[in-house]
Amino acid sequence: MFLADGRYNFCGNVDVLEVIEEYGCPLYVYDYDIIKRQYNRLAKAFDGTSLKINYACKSLTNVNILRLIRQLGAGLDAVSIQEVKLGLHSGFLPDEILYTPNCVSFEEIEEAVGLGVKINIDNISILELFGQKYPDYPICVRINPHIMAGGNSKISTGHIDSKFGISMYQLPLVERIVKATGMLVEGLHMHTGSEILDSEVFLNGAEILFHAAKSFDQLTYLDFGSGFKVSYKDDGIETDIEDLGEKITKRFKAFREEYGKDLTLKFEPGKYLVSEAGYFFVKTNVVKQTTSTVFAGVDSGLNHLIRPMFYDAYHKILNVSKPQAKSRIYTVVGYICETDTFGINRKINEVQEGDILCFKNAGAYCYQMSSNYNSRFRPAEVLIYKGQSHIIRKRESFEDLLKNQVELPELTQATVEV
Repeated sequence: MFLADGRYNFCGNVDVLEVIEEYGCPLYVYDYDIIKRQYNRLAKAFDGTSLKINYACKSLTNVNILRLIRQLGAGLDAVSIQEVKLGLHSGFLPDEILYTPNCVSFEEIEEAVGLGVKINIDNISILELFGQKYPDYPICVRINPHIMAGGNSKISTGHIDSKFGISMYQLPLVERIVKATGMLVEGLHMHTGSEILDSEVFLNGAEILFHAAKSFDQLTYLDFGSGFKVSYKDDGIETDIEDLGEKITKRFKAFREEYGKDLTLKFEPGKYLVSEAGYFFVKTNVVKQTTSTVFAGVDSGLNHLIRPMFYDAYHKILNVSKPQAKSRIYTVVGYICETDTFGINRKINEVQEGDILCFKNAGAYCYQMSSNYNSRFRPAEVLIYKGQSHIIRKRESFEDLLKNQVELPELTQATVEV
């Protein structure tokens, strides 16, 4: 946890205070070694079967991260045409990308066809239209298994009222469309939600997918989605990947024998690969005592890290400026003109103005969900790679706020008549 001189041990022994001095605050920092560790752990857990890991890039799309993850051997899970194009730009081949949109226009799906990527369809009407227009283009079908799972309702995607996927009870209709159009279904897919602890959730979903697979005789892969939970607190509660790998691998091998054909097992982790690799550093602007609360107000807010406000997500907060100080109780808040509370009544080493605080588990859905709310700039991103820090996204500037705005000449005069 600590280096010899008492500093926190972050990012492969790199001195993060020196990194912050160089690049400023607020700042996102990612440790590649942790991404590699997570990828290898997942691959090892499912060793013994034909496995393909597709990185869910919606969690973090910096092109440098995409390129490193591809070097590890991963494919890409993309949910928008823009993510598809980022993947291609980063070096992924079209057949390494599975495009899984939801509620997009048919024109966007046709654009993906033009790019040659794999396509995952989760809507009956789109399936029918696609089959009539592109019967020879192989597709994947996303099944809704009607399983309630995930850390909370906002990240549960496989229940009966979810907008995602085609209901498992509509499979006879899917079969009729496939037969009528002659389309090729090469894969089946499901994703029940995020932050799933129980291996039985995946096993129950697997049985639904196996049952559905019997109706399609040209499958080459089954995609189980993801949702693996990583530890956000000191209790270390997370998905037991080794246990899940052993159980799923055994059942998957048995089903392949039953199906009579070699199949690839796919997963699409995002948070599992990058969450623990990310750190978000902010500077304390004020320490404010009220009648009942001590606030630590920092130079960031929901514009940079919205997960605590949007998902009630927990991020451990450390004072990296004073790693050996006594702890006190603080409520950490941001500088946005909203109630942007990062953490309530947290035990943090005594905080003074100017101290640097660190939010852990900031690699997934953190920078990616940032905005310019209150006309604030988005922060820089830094990658720790081979023991060195590298800037991989510049901090925004005032020019960035204006670059896509079109100023009307008649409104640029000093005095405007209304």
